[in-house]
Amino acid sequence: MQRIFIFLIAGWSGFFVMAIELLSGRILAPNFGNSIYVWGGVITVFMLALSVGYLLGGRLSLRDPSLRRLALLLMLGAATTIPVILLGDAVLDAVFDRVGDPRYGSLLAATLFFFIPTAIAGMVSPYAVRLLVRDPQSSGHCAGLLYFFSTFGSAAGTILTSFYLVLYFEIHQILAGLIGVSLILGSLATALGNRENAPGP
Repeated sequence: MQRIFIFLIAGWSGFFVMAIELLSGRILAPNFGNSIYVWGGVITVFMLALSVGYLLGGRLSLRDPSLRRLALLLMLGAATTIPVILLGDAVLDAVFDRVGDPRYGSLLAATLFFFIPTAIAGMVSPYAVRLLVRDPQSSGHCAGLLYFFSTFGSAAGTILTSFYLVLYFEIHQILAGLIGVSLILGSLATALGNRENAPGP
């Protein structure tokens, strides 16, 4: 059951990141447009954040890794997305008023909104690999399975968000749903981790 939750968290984390990335363009568009430099800034922020997350996740996995801590990463990444819903319009207007060049304005806004949630989400995969690997000889197989689920989740997040979710829901509704699923999945994984680590009778 623990391994199932590890794969679920990795897959959902990939889904979450790609859904947020696609929505970010819609969030920035009213102030900065939808041109190639806006998307260039968005992609740059997400790639840099993921690279930092991979590095930090690998280092964190060296210190007593557990399913509960993996779940905490998932929930923390979701929680740090909440300001996009609560403060999004005010922050975008403030950045737009203060940064004359829309290229750098969109880059700054994307960094403020999405760098931290994406970096935390990036920590999930290397941390999950550490939890899965029990035998050094199977490390490559475990990493391959984990990145399969993560990338499959990313593909699912891309197609479902762009083809369906944006057609039927407002952006803030989609964000709230993504955050809610992350918190529920993280809570279930935390409960499982607590149960498996509880002392026996």
